[in-house]
Amino acid sequence: MSGRTRLALCSYAATLLTAGALLPLVDEAGWLLQAAVLLGLQSGAGALARRVPLARPLTVALQVLVSLLALTVLFVRESAVAWLIPGPEAIAHFGQLFAAGYDDVSRYAIPAPATDGIRLMLIGGVLLIGLAVDALAVTYRAAAPAGLPLLALYTVAAGLSDGGTAWLWFLLAAAGYLLLLLAEGRDRLSRWGRVFGGAPPGARRGGALDGGGSAHAPVRTGRRIGVVALGVALAVPAALPALDGGLLDGTGSGPGRGSGGGGTISAVSPLVSLQENLNQPQNREVLRYRTNAPDPRSLYLRIVALDRFDGTAWRSSQRKVEDVPDRLPEPTGLSPAVDVTEVRTNLSAAGTYKQTWLPMPYPATKVGIEGRWRFEPEGRTLVGDRQTTAGVQYSVSSLVVQPTREQLANAPAPNSELKREYTQVPGSLPAEVAATAQRITKGAANDFERASKLQQWFAEDGGFTYSTRVLSGTGVAAIGRFLEEKRGFCVHFSFSMAAMARTLGIPARVAVGFTPGTPQSDGTVSVGLRDAHAWPELYFEGVGWTRFEPTPSRGTVPEYAREETPSTDPSAPAQPETGESSEPSSAPAAPDACPEHERRLGECGAAQPQEVAQDAEGGTPWTSVLFTALAVVGVVALLLLPLLWRALARRRRLRIGSGSGAPAGPAGAVVTDGPAGAVTVPVEDPAGTLAVWQEITDTAWDLGIPPDESQTPRKAAARIVRLGKLTDEPAAAMHRTARAVEEVLYAPTPRPATGLAEDAHRIRSGLRDAADTRTRLRALLLPRSSVRVVWALSDRWVSLSTRVSTRARKPLDRAAALLPRLSRGRG
Repeated sequence: MSGRTRLALCSYAATLLTAGALLPLVDEAGWLLQAAVLLGLQSGAGALARRVPLARPLTVALQVLVSLLALTVLFVRESAVAWLIPGPEAIAHFGQLFAAGYDDVSRYAIPAPATDGIRLMLIGGVLLIGLAVDALAVTYRAAAPAGLPLLALYTVAAGLSDGGTAWLWFLLAAAGYLLLLLAEGRDRLSRWGRVFGGAPPGARRGGALDGGGSAHAPVRTGRRIGVVALGVALAVPAALPALDGGLLDGTGSGPGRGSGGGGTISAVSPLVSLQENLNQPQNREVLRYRTNAPDPRSLYLRIVALDRFDGTAWRSSQRKVEDVPDRLPEPTGLSPAVDVTEVRTNLSAAGTYKQTWLPMPYPATKVGIEGRWRFEPEGRTLVGDRQTTAGVQYSVSSLVVQPTREQLANAPAPNSELKREYTQVPGSLPAEVAATAQRITKGAANDFERASKLQQWFAEDGGFTYSTRVLSGTGVAAIGRFLEEKRGFCVHFSFSMAAMARTLGIPARVAVGFTPGTPQSDGTVSVGLRDAHAWPELYFEGVGWTRFEPTPSRGTVPEYAREETPSTDPSAPAQPETGESSEPSSAPAAPDACPEHERRLGECGAAQPQEVAQDAEGGTPWTSVLFTALAVVGVVALLLLPLLWRALARRRRLRIGSGSGAPAGPAGAVVTDGPAGAVTVPVEDPAGTLAVWQEITDTAWDLGIPPDESQTPRKAAARIVRLGKLTDEPAAAMHRTARAVEEVLYAPTPRPATGLAEDAHRIRSGLRDAADTRTRLRALLLPRSSVRVVWALSDRWVSLSTRVSTRARKPLDRAAALLPRLSRGRG
């Protein structure tokens, strides 16, 4: 196998191993197989172009062309000429797919579904990185800089996937890069020829080191570049800022970044898709539940609370999350004097509903669910740690809080810290917002009356129109536009009321989730996409966070927030625009019939809610624990392979040297070692002297004294004694072994040597005593001599390839030899 072919294979392997770091970003792994095939075509095209040979720029251009054709066949063949050549229509189709992929990346949380757009971005990115690596390492023969594209690919993947098994992907990517460096080093040395001769094939590689024991400059430089690049790969992802939102969305509002108890987790904001859900042509079912609540119409399913208003948008504050406790803490501010009823709800999410936050009735007191979920105490929400709601079934115990109007009206002032946090408004908020709030609530005696007046003004008296066909937005500009145009949907109503409440000194935030849904004949309740909703929550000491409903024709107004007497304001109550749903909030539209193709794919809503044991905490399922344990065991075993091979090789060599267990070799040969533990050396060595000598040489190599095959055994022994600082008995043993080796190599009839295995043990002990702790640990866990396995396997592969090639040429040679005879016969 030629050096460039070996480099091309290593380049392909390094790119593919690094691309594995992208697997946690999507929920399907099939795209990686497609990327592997296309990357193989790209590498094959480069190999053929270099064999012609073509100029280097033309080689890269050919690879680009092959990659483009392969992507065309895979993604846009219907728009291409002859299913292969990308014309203007195919290029436009590529643009549409890329735009769709970008939108999907912004919309979905990790792991995202493998849509066509996301697959195009993933596979195209891998091909781009693979092209850069192949061009640098193979075409331009610069393997060290080829680590930069690999580093970029791994860094992006590690920064987005945020933890988990990122260390495993790092090990694979590092192995691929180091393999590339090793292949380039061998290729460079092979072009200069072998430095030393006369030694067995399994030992010649040591001659690439000078007599002083220092590594050859190219090898040393390659190792340093590799270490620096791998160090940067570890450090950069740790220094990346939090990436809220979906895969790349910087405007998402997750509770934070990280995983595990005490950390924070990124999650996609449900506001990203709320307006889109309300405008869906099909009201697809996302949840189905069964509850023992006396009045399911008040059972809002809350996803998350948005409590930070910076003027551009309402977002969730970044807060610490923890493991889900067996029973959730008592709700903030709830007094025992307020009537509460604990109810239980069993919920089932559709397989197509993928949300990082878990929809739950508020305030939940106990949750039974499997998977990796974490609890955020301030908002009383559950957020998935690389886990979504797709297809999950869970059970929630929650409180139905029933305060009286008197309790709300007489609520004492909240504590100063809570009031300061939840009444902050940005300086850019128009003064008209606060002035309007003061005008509407004029004459109110307490905060509850002020809140009720705000709700009444938005829902009925203010002349607002409910419409989802307006610009979305939650910043100060959107609030100002909404108050002026008086047209909007739940986002505008809830955020505007919360902002006004804050200007009045009432702690407020906005909850996002679903209205109660539609009761079904089987006793369950169905929740569809169009039940998505947002509503304000205002804080009253003694009651806690309290729901209000300012959006007309949506949901239900809580009993405590209903006006006791009808309003005398002549303004007509708000109505939805023509074309909008005008059904009362107590009977939201049921999900539409599922299309036939989606029914066949099993994407037609949620399954029947099942009873879920609530004694299970939201921890890691046993399957994940088992998989992680097996992965750890596999990685540990992989890391211990050099140690195990070295121990087995030592045992075998010394058994040969002690005269016991030496396998019989062919006439005039003695068995020493190889990748499987045995090769033959064509000398008479019945005592196994050369096997012991190789063990001593490798022991010294492991402890930092590289072999020098250009020296005689006597000089090599003196060098090991000097560099290894051997004295007394170990030094004498080293010289005795050298004399035995010279006897085997040069004497007509070698005399059998005795005690060689014992001498090898003495030399090893002396070398280890003279070495420091770090060197001894390196020799144990990562012995340098274990590289002989790679060399021996490479030689066997080359030998096998040569034999196969020779056998394949024999029929052609015979045919060529027959042609002259046939010609003479005809003549």
